[in-house]
Amino acid sequence: MVEENALNGAQQARLAMRRGEWTGTTAFKVPGYVQCNLVVLQKSEAYDFLVYCQRNPKACPLIEVTDIGVPEPRLSAPGADLRTDLPRYAVFRDGIRCEDVRDIRALWKDDSVGFLIGSSLTFDDALERAGVPKSEEVWVLNTDLPTVSAGRFEGPLVVTMRWMTPSEAIIATQLTSRFPFNHGAPIHVGDPDEIGADLTSPLVGDSVGNIPEGVMPVFWACGVTPQRAALLARPELMITHAPGHGFVTDLKADQFCLP
Repeated sequence: MVEENALNGAQQARLAMRRGEWTGTTAFKVPGYVQCNLVVLQKSEAYDFLVYCQRNPKACPLIEVTDIGVPEPRLSAPGADLRTDLPRYAVFRDGIRCEDVRDIRALWKDDSVGFLIGSSLTFDDALERAGVPKSEEVWVLNTDLPTVSAGRFEGPLVVTMRWMTPSEAIIATQLTSRFPFNHGAPIHVGDPDEIGADLTSPLVGDSVGNIPEGVMPVFWACGVTPQRAALLARPELMITHAPGHGFVTDLKADQFCLP
């Protein structure tokens, strides 16, 4: 058995989550590793969702899809367990978010399929190294922009929003374009009304009033998008990461990107 002090940072983080010692957000945590959003569906829903991701790569950039009934993401985090190695999960039943749990072993089925979708939490460390400071708050917002449907999966694009100065927004756009598997470059910069971004009722974050002086809103496609699609698709059971509580892979962020 490998000594814990010999594990990399991602492995140590996942082990702490598995033991219930880490229950909080993964935002700005475990820098240098690719973080992912999680969606777990039964086999009967998995094909349509796979096509939905393929048709909406900005919002749903697939990192890995597990084998049927296998909770181990063998390519991105060998030895990990998607049933235990996230700090918090959201459980949807018939399209309605019912409860948040810390362990989904009792909910995992023989025909469960896990989808790992790249997260913008991956490039926060790279942004900071490039001179763009960490955002004190990151909002998750609905928009009026439609996604491309697949089977029963459809719905609006969900975005994350950060405040940035004009110079920071330029750096962020240039840098994040190198991370196509983690949502890539922003989908919009500037007036939220142009994309129908709902600042009054964020999915994550406090209601936003006036935009502070000297900054502008910068919007990235968000991996919460499939959670919104679930409200319309209404699968019998769908399990996702709780927003901000991602899965940390062994993939190195600076290597899992364009040169």
